[in-house]
Amino acid sequence: MKLLIVEDNLALLESISDSLTAENFLCEKAQDYFTALEKINLYNYSLIIVDINLPDGSGLGLIKSMKKLNTETGIIVVSARNSLGNKLEGLELGADDYITKPFDMAELVARVKALLRRRNFAGSNNVEINDITIKTDSREVFVQQTKIELTKSEYDILLFLIANKGRVITRESLAEHIWGDNMDLADSFDFIYSHIKNLRKKIAAAGAFDPIKAVYGIGYKIEMQ
Repeated sequence: MKLLIVEDNLALLESISDSLTAENFLCEKAQDYFTALEKINLYNYSLIIVDINLPDGSGLGLIKSMKKLNTETGIIVVSARNSLGNKLEGLELGADDYITKPFDMAELVARVKALLRRRNFAGSNNVEINDITIKTDSREVFVQQTKIELTKSEYDILLFLIANKGRVITRESLAEHIWGDNMDLADSFDFIYSHIKNLRKKIAAAGAFDPIKAVYGIGYKIEMQ
């Protein structure tokens, strides 16, 4: 899952990013309002963590913009201990949760995971589709009782597609989900084709119905058996 962290304190920004990257999240960062606004207009995120008090604007404005662009993106507000009004306003604007500074990094990671489970997988750590079970806490994938070994990119693609079950996901969105901002450096989507091909082979070899279907000229979608 790809996250955006908006925090003007560089040390805290890096600490949050390092903690979430260690949990296999793809993290992008912004230290100010306008950088964050540009990113949410250019890219899609599963979740954003946003500080209310930014040097050139308010995180509340980012929440408003985010909700207009993509209501499915989860939002966690970061606020100072004495900013109850801002917390409540953030929740009223559509934020899902808030955490007060100073906070324990393990608590933030737990809140991120819980919010993503609620939004994408009905609150469960285990995601099932056809014969495939994904254990999101351990990042393991099983076909019935047999574990299949996936690369990080293959796992991330499969989970992203299943989290967006019923929607056609463009090649651009998949590339962005794997590479983040660096997607702009790619001159083709060959690496996406390669990951999808290998992923489908592994699923089929384990004896499962392949749920990944190509949508010609657009991208891919998950299909139920």
